[in-house]
Amino acid sequence: MSLVFGPLTSGRTASRPYLIVAALLLASFVVGFDTRVFSVGLPDLRGAYSLGADEASWLSTIANAPQILIASAVAWLVTVFGIRRVMIPSALIYAAVSLAIPQVTGGTALFVLHALRGLLLGVFIPATLMVIFRNLSTKYWLIGIGLYALRVPLSQSLGFVLVGIYGDYLGWQWLYWQDVIVAPVIALLLVVGAPKEEINIGLLERADWGGMLLLGSSMTMLYVALDQGNRLDWFQSGVVTSLLVGGAVLAACFLVNESLVERPWAHASVILSRNIGIGYAVIICFSLSSAGGSISVPGFLQNVGGLRPIAASDLYFAGAVIPVFLFTAMAIVLQSRVDSRFCIIIGLLMMAAGAFLGSQLTKAWSASNFLIPVLLYTAGQSFAFFSTVVYLIANSDPARSTAVSAYIQVIRLGSVELATSLMTTWLRRREQFHSNVLGHRITAASPELHAWTSKIASLLDGHARSGLETLSIAATQLRAQAYVLAYSDLFMLSFWSAVSGLLLVSLMGAMPFGPLHPDFTHEQNAGPRKTA
Repeated sequence: MSLVFGPLTSGRTASRPYLIVAALLLASFVVGFDTRVFSVGLPDLRGAYSLGADEASWLSTIANAPQILIASAVAWLVTVFGIRRVMIPSALIYAAVSLAIPQVTGGTALFVLHALRGLLLGVFIPATLMVIFRNLSTKYWLIGIGLYALRVPLSQSLGFVLVGIYGDYLGWQWLYWQDVIVAPVIALLLVVGAPKEEINIGLLERADWGGMLLLGSSMTMLYVALDQGNRLDWFQSGVVTSLLVGGAVLAACFLVNESLVERPWAHASVILSRNIGIGYAVIICFSLSSAGGSISVPGFLQNVGGLRPIAASDLYFAGAVIPVFLFTAMAIVLQSRVDSRFCIIIGLLMMAAGAFLGSQLTKAWSASNFLIPVLLYTAGQSFAFFSTVVYLIANSDPARSTAVSAYIQVIRLGSVELATSLMTTWLRRREQFHSNVLGHRITAASPELHAWTSKIASLLDGHARSGLETLSIAATQLRAQAYVLAYSDLFMLSFWSAVSGLLLVSLMGAMPFGPLHPDFTHEQNAGPRKTA
């Protein structure tokens, strides 16, 4: 008896595919924007709710961790209940929760509402992939996956700009209220465009609830551990250690469960091949390189340049928000003509170039100096992530998209959190290292200190300042230079992550022939062959 690796899915064209694509685009953007907007706007939320550093950190974790708890199971839920029953109620409840959050004053209700919001947010992206596979003809899959991948570079840039606009002009409440407008539009598009589907009673009766619960729980525990690891100093914390060990044990139990149950929901054999394993490793390298850029540029402008997010809006509009649509279109066109590996190489090369240029930064850099690195990062992300997802799906059985979608989303969310945690820890430790190196010679009797304080006094045009005030200015300058060097190191780590991805691509095999292969696309566009 052959194993059943998950529910079957076949691409078919819905009656109104353009409405579904529009809903797909909006849903992808909501996830990217909200995650980015929340992380960048957290300082404003701390002030609005009078949160301490620990409370704000846990609020961020609680707002994001539920995404990965539900994300792996959403593809199966959509296969069983249909896109309308899963996504329309989720979008409407999401809008209601987003409307309610700014009305609360803090306390338990704030954390509960954010947890519910994160759970609903986790529905959107896996459901997006299932919209592609279940409701679009295979000839539209490249465009659909391109829209799915577009959210990664666009959200990192436009989300930063939106925080600036909300914080300086409209009010922090719009960090949530934007979804009160967008989420009902998603629901409306699906009401009109998504086909009505019967509940798959057979799949529901054979549900692998244990597998879904084990994978979601294990990944959530690992996510929380990674998110709190930098703040709690990793294995010095019993909480982080327990979460890491518990998550690893549950993940092992999930793999055992999938190998033993009669009808596994996401059998590991779906992804256990050389090409797919390397493809997931490339996503991790991509996430590491991408996180380096997304942390370094805004971090430098805020911590060293002292700029508010709105002050960097011109940089992100010119270097990312506008060009990303062109880059994505170019990636889709090129992907339809050449093997995915070529597009991945182009993307990683551009990201490596952007990281190398960024590593040359000095304290004198302003927002305009980052234009070329941001352009290169945006172009690289547009090519690399999109083509890697295409490669992974092409090397899987597209009919088994339920299991494939589950793994892709788990790897994506997990790798992003892993990359962010490692990069943040690296930045903290490099800043401490450079502060020690720069300041270890400075003592009360050192000539360098007296020369520095004299120079500061001369720059103050003779205004009397106390010695402590002068030392405070000197310490601020020292810390700023330490941050400059730390961000340069972060860019270099991003560079080597992209290079590691390139080495992995060299080990990949060719794309198998199928709906996403360039030759298959050409045959579809050419139409049926004429026979003599």
